[in-house]
Amino acid sequence: MTSNFEQISLKPGFMKHNGGLLFRNISEIEYEFKSTVNEKHLNAAGITHGGYLAALIDAGAGTSAHRAANDAPCVTISLDLKFISSSKKGDEIIGKTKILKKTNTLIFLFCELRCNEKIIASASGIWKMLKLKQSNLGPGG
Repeated sequence: MTSNFEQISLKPGFMKHNGGLLFRNISEIEYEFKSTVNEKHLNAAGITHGGYLAALIDAGAGTSAHRAANDAPCVTISLDLKFISSSKKGDEIIGKTKILKKTNTLIFLFCELRCNEKIIASASGIWKMLKLKQSNLGPGG
């Protein structure tokens, strides 16, 4: 089921503004995403800002939850981040997400960000699947 990466940041918004996010399905419970660090992602110390890494994890893991939920909308309930190492301008950051458990309404997952073969951040999170509201229109609209 492994596929090529696709750009998922197509509509104007936060992640598109920040350079976009490439994403792919590995299996029904494993997903991968990536982005390249540029100048606007750096903090005053010249390394990738923790806020950008948090946003990257939230977007990539959130997309993983969305895909695991059969494309139902999902929102972040909890995201526990650990910053382990650093990255710099020009580095490619690759995120790997594994779905740990799925209930009727919740998705529990674990995510790691890697750069240059080292873990730079990890996270565990919970996403809530949202129910789509049904239209009031009957057949034929």
